[in-house]
Amino acid sequence: MSHKAAVFLLYFIVLGVLFGLITGWYFGEAMTEVAWLGKMFLNGLKMLIVPLIVAAVVSGVGSMGDVRKLGKIGGLTLAYYTITTGIAVFIGLVMVNLIQPGVGLDISGGAIPDKIVGKENTGISDILLSLVSPNIVASASETQLLPIILFSIVFSAALTTLGDKGRQVLALFHTVNDALMKMVVWLMYFAPVGIFALVSSRMGEAGGGEAFWNQIQAVGLHVVTVLSGLTIHFMVLCLILIFIGKQGCGYLANMMRALLTAFGTASSSATLPLTMECTRENGIDERAVEFTIPLGSTVNMDGTALYEAAAVMFIAQAYGIDMSFGAQAIIFITATLAAIGAAGIPEAGLVTMVIVLQAVHLPLEGVGLLLAVDWFLDRFRTATNVWGDAVGAAVVSRFLSKNPSTP
Repeated sequence: MSHKAAVFLLYFIVLGVLFGLITGWYFGEAMTEVAWLGKMFLNGLKMLIVPLIVAAVVSGVGSMGDVRKLGKIGGLTLAYYTITTGIAVFIGLVMVNLIQPGVGLDISGGAIPDKIVGKENTGISDILLSLVSPNIVASASETQLLPIILFSIVFSAALTTLGDKGRQVLALFHTVNDALMKMVVWLMYFAPVGIFALVSSRMGEAGGGEAFWNQIQAVGLHVVTVLSGLTIHFMVLCLILIFIGKQGCGYLANMMRALLTAFGTASSSATLPLTMECTRENGIDERAVEFTIPLGSTVNMDGTALYEAAAVMFIAQAYGIDMSFGAQAIIFITATLAAIGAAGIPEAGLVTMVIVLQAVHLPLEGVGLLLAVDWFLDRFRTATNVWGDAVGAAVVSRFLSKNPSTP
């Protein structure tokens, strides 16, 4: 996509978000009638996810040449993801201890929300088991991205050992990847309408502006805590981008289409095609884009990790349960690990929050108080997740530029 077209598209996406918020606020439930437009756009993005991940990861890993170099780049990528996720959780804990949004609230007598019923026994081992699928086709049909990414990495590594035959297959995947990115560009011309429909219909489902405002007021300090924490972490990522990734403000401006799409869809996986497109336009090394971004869309969930830590502490405060330093250390560790299993789908953080709640023996019923505003906060934490992926690609690209021996 040309720079001029990208700029015009960004303007229209901004208008789509604003008009979606305004119409949803004033017309309320009537805007649910346009939900099908948003669903069509979201389905189009999801349709591209699995083939794009396979093609991008296979071509990205294959372009490294020597499979032994995968360990260095993979280690750097995972180290970045772990460190930034840990920073996000730390910020969330600091903000919730400073603001104490749950103090004085009475949430006794609630029931376990339907969204997490049956997930009470979810644990870290389930996340590890999700890495390997007994049926990769079934995983693809259910958009389970972790096993698909792992399979693609190993498959590509195997191709690099086959000589000319392997290079022919890798060339095919490079071509498929280019074709899929062209489809992404075509689909993005529908983004302003799709994002408008997603935002306005979701606001309509919340009952319109007055009903939504009442929901916000009920847990207002919780919203303030999460949004302030996400803002601080967003700025921390900007500093990492500037001082380690060696990129300027133009990088953020070029990523705005992806960030606004993440806000509209509330899905980092659905935003994946556009995230890759925008990072390419920023001049990021192709190998970094094709390896770091798909992996990050699944395991790099800074916004989700921050939200989970803040939400669990909010529930503890609302129940009047004192969280000691040791208990908060457990929250830090489990929220960081659980975020890895938060697949990039809407509201997945609610499910993985079960792991953190159970680690510190808090009642699951407390999640019910968060549901009214979770859809709203989900959009901000998804945008933060996508921004973390984009910064990670810049950091890894910087590492590759310092190692010219890498093909």
